[in-house]
Amino acid sequence: MQAKRIIFLVAALLVSGGAAHAAEAPLRKTSISIVGEDFYINGRPTFAGRSWQGHRIEGLLPNSRMVQAVFDDLNPETAKRWAYADTGRWDAERNVREFIAALPEWRRHGLLAVTVNFQGGSPEGYSKTQPWETGAFTAEGVLRKEFAGRMGRVLDAADQLGMVVIVGYFYFGQDQRLRDEAAVLRATDEATRWLLNGNWRNVLVEVNNECNVKAYDHAILRPVRVHELIERVRKTERAGRRLLAGTSYGGGAVPQENVVRASDFLLLHGNGVKQPARIAEMVLKTRAVPGFRPMPIVFNEDDHEGFEQSANNCTTAIAAHASWGWFDYRRKGESFNEGYQSPPVNWGLASARKRAFFKLLAEITGGAQP
Repeated sequence: MQAKRIIFLVAALLVSGGAAHAAEAPLRKTSISIVGEDFYINGRPTFAGRSWQGHRIEGLLPNSRMVQAVFDDLNPETAKRWAYADTGRWDAERNVREFIAALPEWRRHGLLAVTVNFQGGSPEGYSKTQPWETGAFTAEGVLRKEFAGRMGRVLDAADQLGMVVIVGYFYFGQDQRLRDEAAVLRATDEATRWLLNGNWRNVLVEVNNECNVKAYDHAILRPVRVHELIERVRKTERAGRRLLAGTSYGGGAVPQENVVRASDFLLLHGNGVKQPARIAEMVLKTRAVPGFRPMPIVFNEDDHEGFEQSANNCTTAIAAHASWGWFDYRRKGESFNEGYQSPPVNWGLASARKRAFFKLLAEITGGAQP
């Protein structure tokens, strides 16, 4: 009887401990889900009932590439490149603080999602070499606490505003800093479990940025095998809940069948696509890939602008019922006010092209004009 009593007490403690652990997960305000080809937030389609110029806006997820929100450079030789003019030094805390302060204004104009990467993106926009060290993972694939802390603050702020974060895990300018495939797997698992344990429900996972770029060192991050990581994210659960996941391709590329079959949504990039008609063609070809079923198509990187023109990459994507996201980087010789991907970043609506993007976005979504 005494032995049975001990077993019963241990079992009771395990159950109560598990319940306590589940209760520790913070309550969240914003939840993203997918119904067919549409995104839903808190059980309702985005922009419910809205159309623009005869095109259905309901279910779309207008977004912008803001990958440097949690940026830091661990290479002291290159970190000085990103110094703020007013202080003469780079400051990762200032960067994330000013990013979070800008979120409400973006949301007011109709922006529903931002892409933020654990391994950042080229701080120059496009780079031949990338000597800086901007990744959130150690060589062994351990998630660095300081990067996770900044990402958590971004997710919390977006959650309060009803916004979604497309969280990118790997970037081809930094994946070489992971020692081997085992480190890639560990980093995938650590990031996924961290997101699930934090109970953030306003998250879409982009396993890696532009999987078809030849610069990736690890085979599992390339097109033939990247579906393995997507499936790994999707199979990881906490309390019966999992994350929605996919990956992106370089400008103008159409997803391959293995990724289409493995993904919850499909990410396309419009970089270098100068003719808007090509955007519509990409969407049509994506929907024709074997294994495609009704699912959202999202452009989450496109450096094409022309926002004042009647036909541009943004409006063409929307006409095809594909979500669209802007990629803004600072060109050589431009001021601090330009470029959302170029640290140090002015996260405000501080340039003519930033205001032009948000003006068009507000018109499409019914948000406030800049």
